[in-house]
Amino acid sequence: MDFTIEKYNELLDALKQHKNHRIRHDVDARPLYSLRVAQEEAKKGTKATYYFRSMHFAPHRETIQAIAALGHDIGYHYECLTTCNGDMAAAYEDFCRNLEELRKIATVTSACAHGSPKSPWNSQDLWNQYDYHALGINHESMIDTDFSTTLYLTDTGRRWDGYRVAVRDKVPQYQDDWNKAGLAFHTTDDIIHALNNIQHPIHQKALLVNTHPQRWMPFGVQWIKEAVLQNSKNIVKRIIVSTR
Repeated sequence: MDFTIEKYNELLDALKQHKNHRIRHDVDARPLYSLRVAQEEAKKGTKATYYFRSMHFAPHRETIQAIAALGHDIGYHYECLTTCNGDMAAAYEDFCRNLEELRKIATVTSACAHGSPKSPWNSQDLWNQYDYHALGINHESMIDTDFSTTLYLTDTGRRWDGYRVAVRDKVPQYQDDWNKAGLAFHTTDDIIHALNNIQHPIHQKALLVNTHPQRWMPFGVQWIKEAVLQNSKNIVKRIIVSTR
Protein backbone atom coordinates (compact mmCIF):
# COMPACT_ATOMS: atom_id res chain seq x y z
CA MET A 1 0.00 0.00 0.00
CA ASP A 2 1.35 3.42 -0.95
CA PHE A 3 1.80 6.51 1.21
CA THR A 4 2.27 4.70 4.51
CA ILE A 5 5.17 5.04 6.94
CA GLU A 6 6.15 1.51 5.98
CA LYS A 7 6.37 2.49 2.31
CA TYR A 8 8.35 5.59 3.23
CA ASN A 9 10.89 3.41 4.99
CA GLU A 10 11.22 1.37 1.79
CA LEU A 11 11.83 4.60 -0.12
CA LEU A 12 14.53 5.62 2.36
CA ASP A 13 16.29 2.28 1.86
CA ALA A 14 16.13 2.66 -1.93
CA LEU A 15 17.48 6.22 -1.76
CA LYS A 16 20.68 4.83 -0.29
CA GLN A 17 21.37 3.49 -3.79
CA HIS A 18 21.52 7.07 -5.07
CA LYS A 19 24.78 8.94 -4.51
CA ASN A 20 23.48 12.50 -4.67
CA HIS A 21 20.10 13.17 -3.12
CA ARG A 22 18.52 15.57 -0.65
CA ILE A 23 15.26 15.16 1.26
CA ARG A 24 13.01 18.08 2.07
CA HIS A 25 9.76 18.00 4.06
CA ASP A 26 7.07 20.68 3.77
CA VAL A 27 5.22 20.53 7.08
CA ASP A 28 1.87 21.90 5.93
CA ALA A 29 -0.24 20.13 8.57
CA ARG A 30 0.02 17.75 11.55
CA PRO A 31 3.48 18.91 12.71
CA LEU A 32 3.55 16.35 15.51
CA TYR A 33 3.49 13.52 12.98
CA SER A 34 6.61 14.97 11.36
CA LEU A 35 8.49 13.85 14.45
CA ARG A 36 7.54 10.24 13.69
CA VAL A 37 8.98 10.59 10.19
CA ALA A 38 12.10 12.31 11.55
CA GLN A 39 12.64 9.45 14.00
CA GLU A 40 12.38 6.85 11.24
CA GLU A 41 14.95 8.78 9.19
CA ALA A 42 17.29 9.09 12.15
CA LYS A 43 17.20 5.32 12.69
CA LYS A 44 18.50 4.90 9.14
CA GLY A 45 21.12 7.63 9.43
CA THR A 46 19.20 9.86 7.01
CA LYS A 47 19.22 13.64 7.36
CA ALA A 48 16.46 15.88 5.99
CA THR A 49 15.28 19.48 6.16
CA TYR A 50 11.90 20.22 7.74
CA TYR A 51 10.15 23.43 6.67
CA PHE A 52 7.63 24.75 9.22
CA ARG A 53 4.87 27.33 8.69
CA SER A 54 4.66 30.26 11.12
CA MET A 55 1.31 29.08 12.51
CA HIS A 56 3.11 26.05 13.92
CA PHE A 57 6.03 27.78 15.66
CA ALA A 58 4.50 28.45 19.09
CA PRO A 59 2.19 25.42 19.53
CA HIS A 60 4.80 22.97 18.22
CA ARG A 61 7.99 24.42 19.65
CA GLU A 62 8.98 21.18 21.38
CA THR A 63 8.32 19.14 18.23
CA ILE A 64 10.58 21.40 16.17
CA GLN A 65 13.31 21.19 18.79
CA ALA A 66 13.00 17.41 18.97
CA ILE A 67 13.39 17.11 15.18
CA ALA A 68 16.45 19.37 15.28
CA ALA A 69 17.91 17.30 18.13
CA LEU A 70 17.74 14.23 15.85
CA GLY A 71 20.21 15.95 13.52
CA HIS A 72 17.76 17.31 10.96
CA ASP A 73 17.77 20.87 9.62
CA ILE A 74 14.92 23.29 10.27
CA GLY A 75 13.72 25.75 7.63
CA TYR A 76 11.04 28.40 7.33
CA HIS A 77 8.05 27.52 5.11
CA TYR A 78 6.94 31.05 4.38
CA GLU A 79 3.69 32.31 2.85
CA CYS A 80 4.02 36.01 3.56
CA LEU A 81 2.59 37.46 0.37
CA THR A 82 -0.54 35.38 0.87
CA THR A 83 -1.04 36.31 4.51
CA CYS A 84 -0.32 39.97 3.73
CA ASN A 85 -2.60 40.09 0.66
CA GLY A 86 0.17 40.87 -1.79
CA ASP A 87 1.62 43.83 0.14
CA MET A 88 5.37 43.52 -0.47
CA ALA A 89 6.56 45.71 2.40
CA ALA A 90 4.22 44.09 4.91
CA ALA A 91 5.18 40.63 3.62
CA TYR A 92 8.88 41.33 4.09
CA GLU A 93 8.30 42.57 7.63
CA ASP A 94 6.22 39.45 8.28
CA PHE A 95 9.00 37.22 6.93
CA CYS A 96 11.62 38.90 9.13
CA ARG A 97 9.42 38.72 12.23
CA ASN A 98 8.56 35.06 11.73
CA LEU A 99 12.15 34.13 10.92
CA GLU A 100 13.27 35.72 14.18
CA GLU A 101 10.65 33.72 16.09
CA LEU A 102 11.69 30.44 14.49
CA ARG A 103 15.34 31.15 15.24
CA LYS A 104 14.44 31.33 18.93
CA ILE A 105 13.55 27.64 18.57
CA ALA A 106 16.22 26.30 16.21
CA THR A 107 19.02 27.33 13.86
CA VAL A 108 17.53 28.37 10.51
CA THR A 109 19.53 29.07 7.34
CA SER A 110 17.08 27.93 4.65
CA ALA A 111 13.58 28.76 3.52
CA CYS A 112 11.01 27.52 1.04
CA ALA A 113 7.72 29.08 -0.01
CA HIS A 114 4.42 27.42 0.83
CA GLY A 115 2.41 26.93 -2.36
CA SER A 116 -0.91 28.39 -1.17
CA PRO A 117 -2.68 27.14 -4.33
CA LYS A 118 -5.84 29.22 -3.79
CA SER A 119 -3.85 32.43 -3.43
CA PRO A 120 -3.22 34.74 -6.41
CA TRP A 121 0.19 35.58 -4.93
CA ASN A 122 3.40 33.57 -5.16
CA SER A 123 5.46 34.30 -2.05
CA GLN A 124 8.70 33.65 -3.98
CA ASP A 125 8.04 36.95 -5.75
CA LEU A 126 9.05 38.66 -2.51
CA TRP A 127 12.67 38.15 -3.55
CA ASN A 128 12.25 40.19 -6.71
CA GLN A 129 12.39 43.17 -4.38
CA TYR A 130 14.30 41.95 -1.32
CA ASP A 131 17.37 39.79 -0.62
CA TYR A 132 16.96 36.79 1.68
CA HIS A 133 20.74 36.31 1.83
CA ALA A 134 20.93 39.54 3.83
CA LEU A 135 18.82 37.78 6.48
CA GLY A 136 21.21 34.85 6.83
CA ILE A 137 19.15 32.58 4.58
CA ASN A 138 21.72 30.72 2.49
CA HIS A 139 19.32 28.56 0.52
CA GLU A 140 15.81 28.94 -0.87
CA SER A 141 14.94 25.43 -1.99
CA MET A 142 13.18 26.21 -5.27
CA ILE A 143 15.21 29.29 -6.21
CA ASP A 144 18.71 28.04 -5.43
CA THR A 145 18.43 24.49 -6.77
CA ASP A 146 19.84 23.98 -10.27
CA PHE A 147 17.07 21.98 -11.88
CA SER A 148 19.04 21.58 -15.08
CA THR A 149 21.06 18.97 -13.18
CA THR A 150 18.61 18.09 -10.37
CA LEU A 151 15.42 16.05 -10.69
CA TYR A 152 12.60 17.27 -8.46
CA LEU A 153 10.33 14.58 -7.02
CA THR A 154 7.43 15.76 -4.86
CA ASP A 155 4.42 13.97 -3.40
CA THR A 156 2.21 17.01 -3.97
CA GLY A 157 -1.39 15.89 -4.41
CA ARG A 158 -0.46 12.59 -2.73
CA ARG A 159 1.04 11.28 -5.96
CA TRP A 160 4.44 11.60 -7.59
CA ASP A 161 3.10 13.00 -10.86
CA GLY A 162 1.12 15.71 -9.12
CA TYR A 163 2.66 18.33 -11.38
CA ARG A 164 -0.41 17.70 -13.55
CA VAL A 165 -2.62 19.38 -10.94
CA ALA A 166 -0.09 21.38 -8.89
CA VAL A 167 -0.37 25.15 -8.96
CA ARG A 168 3.16 25.95 -7.76
CA ASP A 169 4.89 22.83 -6.44
CA LYS A 170 6.47 21.92 -9.77
CA VAL A 171 9.26 22.85 -12.19
CA PRO A 172 7.41 23.28 -15.51
CA GLN A 173 10.45 24.41 -17.51
CA TYR A 174 12.08 20.99 -17.06
CA GLN A 175 9.13 18.63 -16.61
CA ASP A 176 8.76 17.78 -20.32
CA ASP A 177 12.46 16.90 -20.52
CA TRP A 178 12.15 14.68 -17.46
CA ASN A 179 9.11 12.95 -18.93
CA LYS A 180 10.93 12.23 -22.19
CA ALA A 181 13.92 10.86 -20.26
CA GLY A 182 11.74 8.38 -18.34
CA LEU A 183 11.98 10.42 -15.14
CA ALA A 184 8.26 10.75 -14.39
CA PHE A 185 6.77 8.48 -11.73
CA HIS A 186 3.28 7.83 -10.38
CA THR A 187 3.73 5.57 -7.35
CA THR A 188 6.40 5.26 -4.70
CA ASP A 189 7.13 1.75 -5.97
CA ASP A 190 7.89 3.25 -9.39
CA ILE A 191 10.61 5.37 -7.78
CA ILE A 192 11.91 2.51 -5.64
CA HIS A 193 12.26 0.23 -8.67
CA ALA A 194 14.14 2.97 -10.54
CA LEU A 195 16.48 3.59 -7.62
CA ASN A 196 17.21 -0.13 -7.27
CA ASN A 197 18.17 -0.30 -10.96
CA ILE A 198 21.62 1.25 -11.19
CA GLN A 199 21.20 1.60 -14.97
CA HIS A 200 18.05 3.73 -14.67
CA PRO A 201 18.47 7.39 -15.78
CA ILE A 202 17.41 8.52 -12.30
CA HIS A 203 21.03 7.90 -11.30
CA GLN A 204 22.26 10.42 -13.85
CA LYS A 205 20.66 13.34 -12.02
CA ALA A 206 20.98 14.79 -8.56
CA LEU A 207 17.71 14.33 -6.64
CA LEU A 208 15.62 16.69 -4.54
CA VAL A 209 12.86 14.65 -2.90
CA ASN A 210 10.06 16.61 -1.25
CA THR A 211 7.40 15.01 0.92
CA HIS A 212 4.61 16.23 3.16
CA PRO A 213 4.95 14.06 6.31
CA GLN A 214 1.24 13.96 7.17
CA ARG A 215 0.66 11.84 4.05
CA TRP A 216 2.82 8.96 5.30
CA MET A 217 0.79 7.58 8.21
CA PRO A 218 0.13 3.94 9.05
CA PHE A 219 -3.01 2.67 7.34
CA GLY A 220 -6.10 3.56 9.35
CA VAL A 221 -8.72 6.26 9.82
CA GLN A 222 -6.27 9.16 9.51
CA TRP A 223 -4.68 7.62 6.41
CA ILE A 224 -8.12 7.36 4.79
CA LYS A 225 -9.01 10.94 5.74
CA GLU A 226 -5.79 12.22 4.19
CA ALA A 227 -6.40 10.25 0.99
CA VAL A 228 -9.94 11.60 0.63
CA LEU A 229 -8.84 15.16 1.44
CA GLN A 230 -6.02 15.15 -1.11
CA ASN A 231 -8.19 13.68 -3.84
CA SER A 232 -10.72 16.46 -3.23
CA LYS A 233 -8.00 19.11 -3.27
CA ASN A 234 -6.67 17.76 -6.56
CA ILE A 235 -10.03 18.42 -8.19
CA VAL A 236 -9.96 22.03 -7.00
CA LYS A 237 -6.32 22.52 -8.02
CA ARG A 238 -7.00 21.08 -11.47
CA ILE A 239 -9.71 23.73 -11.93
CA ILE A 240 -7.35 26.48 -10.73
CA VAL A 241 -4.57 25.33 -13.09
CA SER A 242 -6.94 25.18 -16.05
CA THR A 243 -8.06 28.78 -15.49
CA ARG A 244 -4.57 30.31 -15.19
